[in-house]
Amino acid sequence: MLKTNTHLHFNGSCEEAFKFYRKCLGGKITFMMKWGDSPAAKSVPANWAKKVLHASFAFDGQMLSADDAAPGYYEKPQGFQVVVGAKDPAKSKKVFRALSKGGKIQMPFAKTFWSPGFGMLVDRFGIPWMVNTDSRK
Repeated sequence: MLKTNTHLHFNGSCEEAFKFYRKCLGGKITFMMKWGDSPAAKSVPANWAKKVLHASFAFDGQMLSADDAAPGYYEKPQGFQVVVGAKDPAKSKKVFRALSKGGKIQMPFAKTFWSPGFGMLVDRFGIPWMVNTDSRK
């Protein structure tokens, strides 16, 4: 069986973002290595030592991984959205509200022709999200 995993790149805010996602989605940070604690420490400036080389976050049987891209390698996220959802519209709406705090709502959470609750946003870290309620019985 193959699985997919979304890997996000941040420009120095990975640890803060994962702590925010922990509050929004539940779950736990299962791994976090800083640049300064790795063999790659010499490849980044000294002020990057406490930034994240690799982190993993697990929630509801799902996984996100991420890093703080090495200086000069960060690119603004585009061309994708992280999709998260639940069967309960109230839970989806709660997640949408939490993720949107400090971010930008692109499509307010509302009933659609395919879902009892759907919305799109870019969180305060620049990560684009779709929050969907699964309407299948």
